[in-house]
Order: sequence, then C-alpha cells, then structure tokens
Amino acid sequence: MLIIVDKKIPQDAKKALSHYGELLELQTSGITYEAISGHPDIFIHQLNGKLLIAPNLPEEYKQILSRNGIKFIVGEQEVGKKYPASATYNAVSTGSHLIHNFRHTDAVITAMGEDVDLIHVDQGYTRCNLIPINDHHFITSDHGIQRTLERFERNCLYVDPAGIILEGFKHGFFGACCGLHQRKMFLLGALDQYPEGERLKQYLSGLQIEIIELYNGPLFDGGSILFAENI
Repeated sequence: MLIIVDKKIPQDAKKALSHYGELLELQTSGITYEAISGHPDIFIHQLNGKLLIAPNLPEEYKQILSRNGIKFIVGEQEVGKKYPASATYNAVSTGSHLIHNFRHTDAVITAMGEDVDLIHVDQGYTRCNLIPINDHHFITSDHGIQRTLERFERNCLYVDPAGIILEGFKHGFFGACCGLHQRKMFLLGALDQYPEGERLKQYLSGLQIEIIELYNGPLFDGGSILFAENI
C-alpha cells in the first residue's frame, strides 16, 4: 500500500505513518500556489477505490504509482495556479455520493460518478473541508457544507478550523489534516492541542472509529492523507 502525503508534513508524522505502508511524498513547483503545492487532494481524487489524477501531476509520481501496481485514470483539466482551477480534483466521494462544487469539477470525475448521488456545495475545496466517515456521517470545517448535507438528512459534525496550521494562511481546514483507512482516523496532530478535540473524540468513538494521532503537535493541514492500494 502507498500512503500519499505532502512532503512538508512533520517528520514525526511521516515516521508514524511509515509503519502502515510506504510513503509517497508529493512536492511540486510552479503548478499551483506554494501552500498547497504538495497536497495530495489537490492533484488526486479517490472514487470507488480508483485514483483519478491531474494530467499535470509530475511524471515521476505517475511512474511510482505504476511501479507499485496502483491503477489510476488521468483527468482532463490541469491543476491551475489559483482557485478555482486549483480545486478541480478536490471533491469527496463515498459509496453513494459525490460531493463538490460542480461548477469546477473535472469532467472525468463526474462521468465516473454517474451511478452515485451528486450533492452540490458552494465550497470548491470540498475535500479540504470535509471527510466522510461513511455514507451517512461526516466531519466538516465549513458551515455551508454542513447545512447542505443536513438538508440531505446526513449527520455532519462541524468543527472550527481555527488552530489548524496552514503556512501563509490564518488557518487550514479539518478534512485536510486527516485520512481514514480501515476504520482508523489518522490525524496530523494531537486532539488535546485542538479546541474541538474532545467533541471529535466523542463523535468518532460513537462511530467506533479508532483515532491515530501521528505526532504530538497542533493539527497540520497537509492536504489529506490518501491510502492507495493495489486493486
């Protein structure tokens, strides 16, 4: 299994993650703005166990995926330097939903998601702000996403993004500091250093999700943690 992360995540988090699989550390230059230039969820979308990647993801990473037997599909639109061109692949997929601002979604993603329900939200950085626990439970740091999912009768916990680190910005977003794999929530940071930590612990405990804190520090927006398996 490959675990895809931003090269800039804390070293202690890399060390902890390496016990679960081989790390693929992303780093790009000149494609999009620096703060998100290595974020996996900017260049890669996961849908039904498949990876859909931006055509301008550097070739070296495509080769690493291929060498490890990770199948992927290449999208149509390149990631751009500014929003919304930087949010084309930042959608959220579950077994039954595709959630994004569909004014900005790559056409290949919507085509692949034709058999699931489409839920439009105004936030283009959807995956940065939202992590699905299952088809019915979500955590978000965006009030607009929360309201939309609740209109669809989905349970959505809102957590304040204040205190989440993203270099060059006032704060990052919750979805981008974590990843879910085999009922384990992997967090780039420690919940006792996050004001919403106790609420998150209670919510995840109620859903029988194990929490894995990858380093002892404040939550770090690394553009999500993606787990890619040979399928």
